[in-house]
Amino acid sequence: MQASKERSSLLRKPGFQTLLASLVCIILGVLVGYIALLIINPAGATEAIMDVLKNFWAYSKPEKQLKNFGVTLVTTAPLLMCSLSVLFAYKVGLFNIGAAGQYVAGAGASIFCALALHMPWYLCLIAAVLAGALLGAISGILKAYRNVNEVISCIMLNWISLYLVNTLLAPVKNPTGKDTFTITSQSAQSLLPTLGLNNVFNQKNVTLAIPLAILMCVLIWVLLNKTQLGYELRATGLNKNAAKYSGMRDRFNIILTMAIAGGLAGMGAAMLYLSDFEQWAVTQASVPAMGFNGIAAAFLGGLNPIGAIFSSYFIQHITRGGANVNMNMYCAQISDLISSVIIYMCSFVLFMKQFMNRRLDAKDNKKGGRNA
Repeated sequence: MQASKERSSLLRKPGFQTLLASLVCIILGVLVGYIALLIINPAGATEAIMDVLKNFWAYSKPEKQLKNFGVTLVTTAPLLMCSLSVLFAYKVGLFNIGAAGQYVAGAGASIFCALALHMPWYLCLIAAVLAGALLGAISGILKAYRNVNEVISCIMLNWISLYLVNTLLAPVKNPTGKDTFTITSQSAQSLLPTLGLNNVFNQKNVTLAIPLAILMCVLIWVLLNKTQLGYELRATGLNKNAAKYSGMRDRFNIILTMAIAGGLAGMGAAMLYLSDFEQWAVTQASVPAMGFNGIAAAFLGGLNPIGAIFSSYFIQHITRGGANVNMNMYCAQISDLISSVIIYMCSFVLFMKQFMNRRLDAKDNKKGGRNA
């Protein structure tokens, strides 16, 4: 009897529920991806799904393992910042689907400051944060003063920011291709410091971004849970009218929330592009997936800044691992299919937690009826 009570108590703990729900969603995602591989070509399905899960472990040489692990970390940092952007707004009762557009704005600002103005890295980073914050604040103002749903305004701004950035970066495009110049060749002082991490991972693009992203997770956790401002923001999200009645600045809090969320996404873009890991294609007609993947990472991590560290790494781990799939047996898009299926399943973490709570409530009610 005592063991049953302890087990029930453990299952009701939010942290344990998040972990269990995340594991279930991951397993379901892997299973669906494996079924897709079996349908396409059953002969190599097992090996292919293992390659996805192994990622850098699929390489035999330790130096290649370490280098590809470094590449995974490089792409984890911007995803982590996008997931922070989404979860921060969600904690305050707002759904920031505009992280993708804010990420684009941050990319445009950081690249332009680096290639056109040749600014040092810290000014480029600040410019990216301000650009993302400005875009987020626009949605916040529309929400606060005209009650425009932030989802609608964010979706519109995603595309506006994409084409504005394409236009802004056209003058710094490499004439021989569709991408911008590399920052290494044009403005070396704009590159993020490596702090020696590039030597550790034998990968030149491993920079300050990784420890900085983790530090931002800690700061956001402290802001939300240990400060008066964080309490006011969460209170405004739970009930705007009650917060206003209590003397809180409800409109200001909404705008501030979206600005902070936008700044986080903008910083994420700077972390990637100022490492010179990739260049911006000024002809692209679709918003980068990083901002949208941040939604899945936020929910997979249980909307917790610390949990987002692990969920963001996992998503990038399987995304990078998908490139190891044997393309002689499967089409080039199969890696994206598997990764997207797993990411899609990750978005069901909250539904899994609600399902578990309903089951536990029903079980407790049944026991209570028996005891009566």
